[in-house]
Amino acid sequence: MNNMTTNRLELISEMLEKNPDDTFLNYAAALEYKKDNAPKKAISIFKKIIDMDPDYLATYYQLGKLLEDAGKTEEAIKIYRKGHKLAREKKDVKAMGELSEALLILGDEEGDKMW
Repeated sequence: MNNMTTNRLELISEMLEKNPDDTFLNYAAALEYKKDNAPKKAISIFKKIIDMDPDYLATYYQLGKLLEDAGKTEEAIKIYRKGHKLAREKKDVKAMGELSEALLILGDEEGDKMW
């Protein structure tokens, strides 16, 4: 772990002790673990976020990408699809595009039909 990541993680961890269910702090921690090449820890936190706050849209792409990188393609596709459905409900065109592209890259036929 480099010093910058360590310091950020320490700060985030301290804040999480006071607010363990804070979605944004959990998301920030997961991104730090992802940056620090600790994908299992990041995946665990991203899954916790979806359980706590399933409307936190940014989580779906990040989790899907980590699952994809870990070779868990089917699980990644499920997460991308859930995220895409949420993005469509929220009318978030940018997120819909990112998630559709991720699905298409994985060869998911559903990605073509999601628009």
